[in-house]
Amino acid sequence: MSAYRNLGLWLLLSAVWGTAFMAIKAGLDPFGPAPVFFAAVRYDIAGLLMLGYAIVVVDQWLPQTREEWLLVGVGGALMIAGYHAFLFVGELQTTSAAAAVIVSLSPVLTTGFARAWLPGDQLTGLGMVGLVLGLVGVVVLAQPDPGNLLGGNAVGEFLVFMAALSFALGSVVAKAMDASLPIETMEAWSMVIGAALMHGISLGIGEQASAVAWTTEGLLALGYLSVVASAAGFLIYFDLLDRLGPVEINLVSYVAPVWAAVTGWLVLGEVISPATVGGFAIIFAGFWLMKREALTAELGRIRERLAG
Repeated sequence: MSAYRNLGLWLLLSAVWGTAFMAIKAGLDPFGPAPVFFAAVRYDIAGLLMLGYAIVVVDQWLPQTREEWLLVGVGGALMIAGYHAFLFVGELQTTSAAAAVIVSLSPVLTTGFARAWLPGDQLTGLGMVGLVLGLVGVVVLAQPDPGNLLGGNAVGEFLVFMAALSFALGSVVAKAMDASLPIETMEAWSMVIGAALMHGISLGIGEQASAVAWTTEGLLALGYLSVVASAAGFLIYFDLLDRLGPVEINLVSYVAPVWAAVTGWLVLGEVISPATVGGFAIIFAGFWLMKREALTAELGRIRERLAG
């Protein structure tokens, strides 16, 4: 039952984080003059919610040792501030579906970092082929123009790539660090630190928070991102990070693009092109190669139960 629990949470996380790309895109309309401020306010809310939750449900709601503070510092700097600052600015210049698919490079990047810090989490040869297929799928979807790498959506897509790089590095370093801290405490303080860093970044790049239009659409997007995608989503993420490791949990970004594309089409009217469908099909083939043994074994058990 533990495997089914992990699978169920993994699929739920892919849906929550996939739809978050659409919510970010919707919220960036009224928050367009200050995208990093938008991300910072999101984690002001999520961090306060999670800190209150941690105080109620765990005994140690405050990091105490140097290693514990370093752990939440890594989470706040790389997985919260770095990831979301790059992502929110990047999504101003690309679609939610394209951003989600570029973030699906996270397993490739995570595997590279894991080779240095987590030797036990490396993939087999076919698993590496699967990662390469995932990269091919991203290229098919994005259809980059070699003669115009700095035009169109290229700058936005590069910033989204930097977001994926920051998150992948943070997840591996957090897993590798020898610090024991309740999930709720780690999540809460990572969010608080990340929000503070993003407020500093917002001020440093000259964003004008006073120019933000506090519309109903923007507030709904902010509420969804703060409560569902951030507080609940990261609670699931850190639980699965401990159970599955950074390479496997970051495969969630292979499924998130389909949620982003569908909700972007339904809510924002974004176009799902043949390249989008083809790119996702190739990414799914790569995912199958990486998880083929576990998937084949589980399908065999299901057939046995049905036959019996």
